[in-house]
Formats: sequence, structure tokens, C-alpha cells
Amino acid sequence: MNPLQRTLIEKAGHDNGFEHVLAQEPAAVAMASARHQACAVVSVPSSGGFNILFQPASPALLPELHRTFEGAAASVDSFNVATVADLALLLRRATSLSQALPSQAAQDYQAEVAEALEKLPPGSRGTEVERLVRQRVGQDRFRTAMLDYWGGACALKKVSIPAVLRASHAKPWADCASDEERLDVFNGFLLCAHLDALFDRFLISFDEAGWMLVSPSISTKDGELLGLIEPLQLRWLAPEHASYLRYHRMRFNGTSNAKNGNDR
Repeated sequence: MNPLQRTLIEKAGHDNGFEHVLAQEPAAVAMASARHQACAVVSVPSSGGFNILFQPASPALLPELHRTFEGAAASVDSFNVATVADLALLLRRATSLSQALPSQAAQDYQAEVAEALEKLPPGSRGTEVERLVRQRVGQDRFRTAMLDYWGGACALKKVSIPAVLRASHAKPWADCASDEERLDVFNGFLLCAHLDALFDRFLISFDEAGWMLVSPSISTKDGELLGLIEPLQLRWLAPEHASYLRYHRMRFNGTSNAKNGNDR
């Protein structure tokens, strides 16, 4: 590895979420961040380009990177890319995922809650005020994680206008057994506002392959106006989505059956 290659690797890391250089071995650069727990070791193969070996803190990171960069996968935990631009893109996606995936999101939430609670007046602990603070911080953290995970675009329609995107829980906040469930990036989807409203009311859901299910209580006319008539499929589904989606489909089926019964 020559000095220019080393400089380009370190700059790509610094600009894309791996701002700390841990070691400078003759043939590799190891990088990490204070904002997440993943490490990247970058080397220059004799064939050219860059090899990136990830040491992820979350077991979900590597499968997600393999799905996004399928053609660049060199092994289970490493990737080969041809250019500095490709290296930057891979490091940036690894950073976004590392910050969004469950363990990191939960840690960031706990730290942010502790900071917010310190600012509350004496006597607020254990009250409705504290509960609202925890919920506000948690929902903000969940939205940030979802924007990172879905690349800032709707999970269905690829709309990328932040103002109209909502972080939708599959298992509702109030039904979750722990903060880890509430903040789990796999517990829901980033959706346009009208789809979020329908998903939140269990009027739409998704099957095991990610195809949208529409409640029979939505009329054909309303379905056309809402853009629900054409087949719609999630951009992707991870295995970790499955349990949350099963919960949502159970509620979706119960809501649909109840409304059908009322119509009769």
C-alpha cells in the first residue's frame, strides 16, 4: 500500500463514518468510530481496488451489506470494490446500518433519555412527564434509525421527501415488551404518510414475501384513490422482520374480520 492509497482510504473513512484510524499496518488500515461499534479493515489487493473486512457489532450488519452490495461480496465478512467512490459508498452504508441496527439504537436511546431526564425539574421522575419524555425520545430515535436503514426513502414507493415519511411500527409502541422491541429497526417500515396511517390502523399489512395486503373494508374506489390497487411489494424484507409482521398480520386479520362482520 503506497502513501497515496493510504491517504485516500483514511479520507474515505473519515468522510463516511469511520473517523478513527486504529492501526496502520504495512498492508492495511483499520478504522472505527465513536458513533457506532463496527470496525473496517481496508487493504489493497495486488489485483487492484480495495478489500474491506468488517468486524460488526451487530450480527445483522453483514447480511444487510450482502443484500445491498451482492456483487461486491468476497466472503462472509469482506467485500471487494474497484474505486474510492465505491469504497466511500460501502463505508457510508455500513455506518448508516450500524447506527440503525437494534443494539446501537437502544444504546443511543438510553444515553439520550438520561440526558433529557437530567433537565427535568425535581419530582418529575416516575411521573407522566417522564413517560412522555421517554416516548418522545424513543420515537425520534426510531425515526432516525428507520431513515438510516431504508436510505431515506419509503419502503414501498421509494419516495424520498423526509417531510412525508413516517416510521411505522408493526408491533405498536404500547404493545412492545421492552425498549429494545420499540426501537428495533425491524419492527416496522418507513412509509409515506397515507400508507403509515393505514398500516397503523391495520388496514394494510404485508405477507411473508413483502406483498401488500389490503383490508376488504377499503372500497375499490378508495383503494384506487389511495394507490392501493396495483400490486405493491416492499423493497426488501430481512428475516428479523418476520416475527413483527406475523404480529401485525394477526391484528390486520382481526380488524378485517371484525369490519366484515359489522357490514353483515
